[in-house]
Amino acid sequence: MASANKILLIILAILLPPVAVFLKKGAGMDLLINIVLWILGVIPGIIHALWVITR
Repeated sequence: MASANKILLIILAILLPPVAVFLKKGAGMDLLINIVLWILGVIPGIIHALWVITR
């Protein structure tokens, strides 16, 4: 079941990176960094979200 959760988080990270980071780590520094990256450019936000989810 953990594998299915990870797959869903990866799909969500591609569509809405800040939401995926929030679901994985909660409200914190990772979420703030991801929001800033997402505002500056969608691709950096996606890359950061995928990094947070897979580490």
